[in-house]
Amino acid sequence: MNENIVDKIESLPPLPKTIIEIEEFRQQPDKEPFDLLKIIEKDALIVSTLLKVSNSAMFGFRSKVETASKAISLLGINFTISIAIGGTIQNLLKTNLKPYGISSDDFMRASNLATTLASLWLNKVSFDLKEELALPALLQETGKFVLSDVIASCEKTEEFEELLSSGKTVAEAEEEITGTTTSEITARIFKHWKLSENLINVIEYIDDIEKCKPEYLHKTQILSVVKTICDVRDTFSDNSIKKGLLEAKKYNLNTIALQDAIDKLQERLLDE
Repeated sequence: MNENIVDKIESLPPLPKTIIEIEEFRQQPDKEPFDLLKIIEKDALIVSTLLKVSNSAMFGFRSKVETASKAISLLGINFTISIAIGGTIQNLLKTNLKPYGISSDDFMRASNLATTLASLWLNKVSFDLKEELALPALLQETGKFVLSDVIASCEKTEEFEELLSSGKTVAEAEEEITGTTTSEITARIFKHWKLSENLINVIEYIDDIEKCKPEYLHKTQILSVVKTICDVRDTFSDNSIKKGLLEAKKYNLNTIALQDAIDKLQERLLDE
C-alpha cells in the first residue's frame, strides 16, 4: 500500500472522548435513551449535527425537532448513535474532496441518504439488520477523505479525474492511482481507532466483494447496493438507482422492499 496512505492513517488524531463513550455505550446489551442523552449533551457539535439531520427532509418529521432528547425519541438509539459518530468522524477528517468532484456537504448528504435508505429498506426485511447496518451505511465512504488528501498531495488529481471521465468506476480509479480503495482504507482507519470488529468486517470488502468472508457477505452486499444508489458523485440519481436495483437483484436481495424504500425517500426529498 502507498506509504503516504499508511502515514496519513497513523497520524490521524484520536477519537474525541465523547465518541469513545458513545462507542462503548453502543456495545452494551441494554441501552437506555437517557444514558445516551447524557453523553451526547456533552458535545455541542454532536447536538447541532443531530438537530440539523433530524430536521432534514429525508426524515419527514411533521414538527421541528428542537432538542437532542426529541431527536433520540424520533430517530431511535442506534440511528442517533450513527449520526453522532458519523458527523464527528466526518468533521475530524474534513479535507478537500476535489479529486472526487464533490464538497464536504455533498459527501455528508450522500452519507445521510445512505443510512436513511438502508433503514427504510431493512425495516421491511429484518429489524436486526436495520439496527446493525445503520452505522456502517453512514460511514462506509469515510476512507475517501484520506484517499483524496493523498491523491491531491501526490499531484494525481488530474490523472484521477481523467480516469473517472474515461468511464472507470471510482473504485477502479482509486486502485489504479493509489493501489487501494475506499472500503479497505475505511476499514484500516477504524482499526486504527479500535472500533468494533463487526463494523470493520462488513465494510472492508465492499469494493472487492469476492474477497469477503462468507459470514459477512450478505451484510456487505446490502451495503454495496446502498453505496451504489447513494454514490457520492451521483447521489440518488435515476442512473444510480437503476444500477443499485440491478445489483440487489444479482445478489438475490429483497428488491421489492428496496424499491418501496426508494419511492418513500424520493417522496420526502421533493420537499427539499
